[in-house]
Amino acid sequence: MSFFYNIFVNLLIFGMKVFSLFNDKTKKGVEGRKESLEKVKSEFSTTDKVIWMHAASLGEYEQGLPVLEQLKQQFPDHKILVTFFSPSGYENVIKKKNIADIICYLPFDKKKNVQQFISQFSPELFFTVKYDYWYNLLEELKNKGTKTHVISALFYERQAFFTSYGKWFVKQLQKNIDWFFHQTEFSLALAKSIGLTKSSVTGDTRFDRVKQLKQRDNHVDFIKEFIDNKKTVVFGSSWQAEEKIAEKISQKNDDSKIIIAPHDLKRVQNLKQMLPDALLYSKISDNQNFTDIQVLIIDSIGLLSKLYSYADIAVVGGGFHDAGLHNILEAAAFGVPVIFGNQYRKNPEADDLIEANGGKSFENEGTAAEYVLFLLDDNETLQLMSENAGKFVADKPNSTELILKKILS
Repeated sequence: MSFFYNIFVNLLIFGMKVFSLFNDKTKKGVEGRKESLEKVKSEFSTTDKVIWMHAASLGEYEQGLPVLEQLKQQFPDHKILVTFFSPSGYENVIKKKNIADIICYLPFDKKKNVQQFISQFSPELFFTVKYDYWYNLLEELKNKGTKTHVISALFYERQAFFTSYGKWFVKQLQKNIDWFFHQTEFSLALAKSIGLTKSSVTGDTRFDRVKQLKQRDNHVDFIKEFIDNKKTVVFGSSWQAEEKIAEKISQKNDDSKIIIAPHDLKRVQNLKQMLPDALLYSKISDNQNFTDIQVLIIDSIGLLSKLYSYADIAVVGGGFHDAGLHNILEAAAFGVPVIFGNQYRKNPEADDLIEANGGKSFENEGTAAEYVLFLLDDNETLQLMSENAGKFVADKPNSTELILKKILS
């Protein structure tokens, strides 16, 4: 089976190189991988003890960060390496202040690539976040004696492990992973059903992360003045469906305020066409009069999690199609009820938030818009959902503490 896996990896590399000719995002990933080896060569020595976190993309990075920060405190003399598979994660994190000594793309999972990369330093502890598994990498780490873990692990029935051809993949995980820290009891049960018994439930580290966000200074210039004590709906990481909801609310409730932070800044032009009277955040002047402005479009990155602290209602993007639901916990942490689409198979926290009556999902944007309008007019229901959302996050156990206790035992 390893023969077929390596064929798959080679086909993946070939496919990404071809696709990179037509797609800038893929091109960044392909070109960026050419620099990864040189980065570790220049920054690490072969004797450097390294703590290594791998994240598929930005969401997984945020999920793993609380654990990485605690490990850095426990081992201040160790170097920190963070690798990404996706350009979206790499591009966002490389621009920010962080604790890593090196941030780079994970080399393509060919044995030669992996061996050459890992030979430049001494990886003492490695963890991947959620479910990004690369088998040549894991095997080489085990050969080096590295302790390997999966944090916030999430198994679901459609994974290859639960198919007729999945036994080889399971054997690799049994052999090369020291411990799985699962988000849910269901994930743990699935893992144990295929023999992955080195597992425990520690919860979702994203709850630890969003609790941290609530404690920081969340001030954003001009937002308080723009809101002017009116009920505010923040559209986070919006796609077209969520933006249609914003348009409908602006038409039917002119006494509310709307803040839209699109998932991609390329959508700003489309938003201005849809909502021509909206103001761009970058165009706000020091003496700005907000009286007749209902909609504010955020045309810069890095503000969304702070903007949720100003919201009365949050509408989070990605759930009305198969792109994947964006982070709903950042809003819930501030005691903000969250509205989203119903396509969120890989987000068990969405079901839990709905059950706690701190959020609701809808099949289409029309019914979602109607419910947001209902909440804007019903103070009692809005207050109850707000309290439930905040309690939902606050009551979660400290997942990072449980993981660290096991890792360090």
